[in-house]
Amino acid sequence: MLKRTPLFAAHQKLGGKLIDFGGWEMPVQYTSVTDEHLAVRTAAGIFDISHMGEVTVSGADAQTFLNTVLTNDIRKLASGEGQYTLMCNERGGVIDDLYAYRLSVDVYLLIINASRIDDDVAWLQTQVAKFSGGELKLTDASHHYAAIAVQGPKVRGFINQCIPGPSSVVCPVQEVAELKKNQIAGFNFENHNLLVSCTGYTGEDGFEILGPDTAVAHLWNRFLSVGRPWGIKPCGLGARDTLRTEVCYPLYGHELDEHTTPIEAGVGFFVALGKGDFNGRAVLAEQKAHGTTKKLVAFKMTDKSAPPRPHYPIWANGASVGIVTSGTQSPSLGLGIGLGFVPTEFAKPDTKIEIEIRGRRFAAVIVSKPIFKPAK
Repeated sequence: MLKRTPLFAAHQKLGGKLIDFGGWEMPVQYTSVTDEHLAVRTAAGIFDISHMGEVTVSGADAQTFLNTVLTNDIRKLASGEGQYTLMCNERGGVIDDLYAYRLSVDVYLLIINASRIDDDVAWLQTQVAKFSGGELKLTDASHHYAAIAVQGPKVRGFINQCIPGPSSVVCPVQEVAELKKNQIAGFNFENHNLLVSCTGYTGEDGFEILGPDTAVAHLWNRFLSVGRPWGIKPCGLGARDTLRTEVCYPLYGHELDEHTTPIEAGVGFFVALGKGDFNGRAVLAEQKAHGTTKKLVAFKMTDKSAPPRPHYPIWANGASVGIVTSGTQSPSLGLGIGLGFVPTEFAKPDTKIEIEIRGRRFAAVIVSKPIFKPAK
């Protein structure tokens, strides 16, 4: 039996095409992937992200604990701030990538991938059991929240009408639109508490909102109503994937897994080697110092072809050298794009490669990341 979010009825009412996504029945599109994608790039789009997981870590030793299990430096966060980070095993392989927020002096919120909730919580509980510190509490709060993401260059123009008034906790702002990138604050909506963060998975400006099921369901409808003159559209997983691929954001199970390190996947910026010891540090320090045998690259198709897809072979110099991890037709650029792993010697921008699509090879070129840079 597939799990359903509190917005399932709303997706049905809007005519969303529903698919199995990691055990959840989720909308892949409503109108078309291209239509929804371009709405986010030019105006606004709203996504159901209620399937994502939430974990709270609290107590006097929460910061010390998190800095031993996460790659980024949690000490850099003031209350009301968040950061992208990763959890690694001792071999440096990625258990999950996530966002960590500091809600108060000793309370942190982790937003984890839907497909990894059970694995992440079990792994974190094991780490807590091994932790020699004192005051520490870990709670799987995934069932307490529904969530939506509102993304696009016009969102700040109408979000204050949807969630009016100043923040109530965490980061003091007079209105939601005052939040800056990676900030998070609490707001009151219909006598419910919401957490609103200035984050997203599209490369565009926008917000992610967590709250009780009823409040988020009402808020979904309010955004669609208030945002209609601004061009807002409901968006599914298809547009989410094309948007994140254009800006080269990794997806767990594609660019990241327990056999791939953050350095190999090109997110070494979020590995703080100078903070002290943490899971996987020795391997990651070695890779940062001496390089890796494979690298995640971005590419564009230069031949007219069907879109590249995950698992398609990457060819160079007449040999199969790598594999596509994510591939699609870019609605913004009107051509095939993708991400994939290749040996380091083939990873430089402007390197000519070929992608094997349905038994035929088509010309492509390695490009710098991001593949598409949204207007700011």
